[in-house]
Amino acid sequence: MDDHLDTSAGAAFTLREPRLDDVERLAHVHVQAWRETYADQLPDEFFGERALEFRRSLWRRMVGDPAPGSRTVLAELHGEIVGFASAGTPVSPEQPAPASLELFMIYLLEAHHGCGAAQAMLDAVLGDEPAFLWVAAENPRAQAFYERNRFRADGLEKPDDRVPTFLERRMVRRRYWRRDWNFSAKRPRRALE
Repeated sequence: MDDHLDTSAGAAFTLREPRLDDVERLAHVHVQAWRETYADQLPDEFFGERALEFRRSLWRRMVGDPAPGSRTVLAELHGEIVGFASAGTPVSPEQPAPASLELFMIYLLEAHHGCGAAQAMLDAVLGDEPAFLWVAAENPRAQAFYERNRFRADGLEKPDDRVPTFLERRMVRRRYWRRDWNFSAKRPRRALE
């Protein structure tokens, strides 16, 4: 996969599968995206050197030995990684899983919000398939993005194991729905007999 897409600002970003030589840059983008997204919700230890080493290890494993059925893409702009997304067979312990596909993560550096890369990454890893995800309960921007993509909160919330005050909310997209279907179109009425 190597898709070149134009943003509304005119700059082209590229979606592609990550390679082992991307691991270091992916780890840095991952920590930076978490800092931008969760700095007011999580302690500093989530953004330091230990967090960076954890992300390096995670990305080495994800890229070097991907799980069967996993789908991972990154977004590049002018040769720089600006975001990533990953989905696959559900790993969440809550059973039964509401769909056979789980969005594990999608992050885009704040400077690139609104350029279309997040939507392109989501479409690349999920398509229109039923899926579910966990999102921070205090992340209204992400929740609005998912709602635009037909995900709905199903009422299940859980605290993070390491930070019990950090709540995650499950959102589910239940079935296929084509964007070109127009349910508001008027249908012909039958004459009353």
